[in-house]
Amino acid sequence: MTFTLPSLPFAPGALAARGMCQETLELHHGKHHQAYVTALNGLVEKNDALKGKSLEQIITLAHGRDDLVGVFNNAGQHWNHSLFWNSLAPNGGGMPGSLEKKLTGDFGSVEKFKEEFKAAALGQFGSGWAWLILDRNGRLKVTKTGNAGTPLATGEGKALLVLDVWEHAYYVDFRNRRPDFTDNFLARLANFEFAAAQLAAA
Repeated sequence: MTFTLPSLPFAPGALAARGMCQETLELHHGKHHQAYVTALNGLVEKNDALKGKSLEQIITLAHGRDDLVGVFNNAGQHWNHSLFWNSLAPNGGGMPGSLEKKLTGDFGSVEKFKEEFKAAALGQFGSGWAWLILDRNGRLKVTKTGNAGTPLATGEGKALLVLDVWEHAYYVDFRNRRPDFTDNFLARLANFEFAAAQLAAA
């Protein structure tokens, strides 16, 4: 199976007015994400045990294995980034009623969820990700992972929304101001409609 770079679900310049410029998308999607896909395909081609497996199967198989660290890193980054593009929207920030109800029930309020999500994004030392997941008990939960880590690998829950807090995700637009980047994501870019659809399909 050959993996390919997914198309963005919006034009590269569509988020510019919301705080993520076209240069960021062209570098992040067209260069960084493409590099992970290219590297993953090269690693799979050299390993018969990986050929024909889905991306999810490869991530699960490679997780925690010293001999497959490179495979896990590139597969995880491909999977994470693919979800990240869907976690962004040109009209982001609006909260569907179904998701608002679930967030209020599990966190106490939407604002409390946003506080916990921001704390996860800022509390991730170095490169990584902040997640909204549906855990194995059916409750919404905020979590974070470092580098290429993902809830898929650990079985912690189903990912509904993710924010990339690697510096290349925000340096062009926000320099080193991760707090501002996170606030902007939650208020103006987060595709909560996608999260609600992921929740409904769980």
